[in-house]
Amino acid sequence: MAQGANLAQGATPAPRRDPRRLVGIALMCAAPVFFASLDATGKRLAAEGVDPLLTTFMRYAVNVALVTAVLNPVTRPGVAQTRRLPLQVLRSLLLFGSTACNFLALRSLQLAETVSIQFAAPLAVALLAGPLLGEWSSRLRLAAVATGFLGVLVIVRPGALAAQPAMLFSLGNMLCYALYLIVTRKLAATDSSATTVFYTGLAGLAVMGPFLPWIWTAPASAAVWAMLVAVGLFGTAGHFLLVLAHARAPASLLAPLIYTQILWSMLLGAWLFGDVPSPWTLLGALIIVASGLVLIGEDRIARRWARPRA
Repeated sequence: MAQGANLAQGATPAPRRDPRRLVGIALMCAAPVFFASLDATGKRLAAEGVDPLLTTFMRYAVNVALVTAVLNPVTRPGVAQTRRLPLQVLRSLLLFGSTACNFLALRSLQLAETVSIQFAAPLAVALLAGPLLGEWSSRLRLAAVATGFLGVLVIVRPGALAAQPAMLFSLGNMLCYALYLIVTRKLAATDSSATTVFYTGLAGLAVMGPFLPWIWTAPASAAVWAMLVAVGLFGTAGHFLLVLAHARAPASLLAPLIYTQILWSMLLGAWLFGDVPSPWTLLGALIIVASGLVLIGEDRIARRWARPRA
């Protein structure tokens, strides 16, 4: 009766929730679980004595095998045709370098430390987008970037850096990933997403292939073999879920959910390795996440501040 009365009075019925958006949110929440599992598996392999460069090679060998089974010149004619081959090669090498630096850092750093520093990459993108892409940042964006890098400094303290030089690998991971995002944006103007996905792991794998005899050690057990394959499966599944999520919901809605990877990394680190993040790591992570959220909601914040006061 109440509903009928409201409709009779001309009230607008409450909008229905878009099920596609809900599915997109669910997929975006699942993707960070796979990324955190990828890092945890890489750290476990390092503890088993596996060379991080071999882990990196296997991560992309599995990825390339899976991708080319679906995307190749036979199933998708023209997929290998690119207008900017040097940029595609550079993008592939940057992503490969990012992964290698991350696995090298994970030999001695906690999962929460490496992933927190990596999440400063969007801040670096905002800073570098001006000179490299001509996308100059507003004052609000620059303030968020400066605050975010303060969070990085909280984690990478001079004393911590001296005690754990592996922090440099984590910073290298962040820088490579930021440049990878910038190159990806430049390629979006000329090449299709299918072509870019096709080239993602090829260059890094081709460069690393000749060095395989020097880094290869036979896995000590079937479990180690399974983990080497798993790093490729986790990475591929995580990126696949990201694509599916963004096909169903707007990026502005999904972007903040990627920060849940920090939580999963903390949980997996505590469960698998007994790692408890230090207060400095927690504080730095909070600062970086807050700065990233400001970047994501910059337009909305700017409109609110520009709105005339009553």
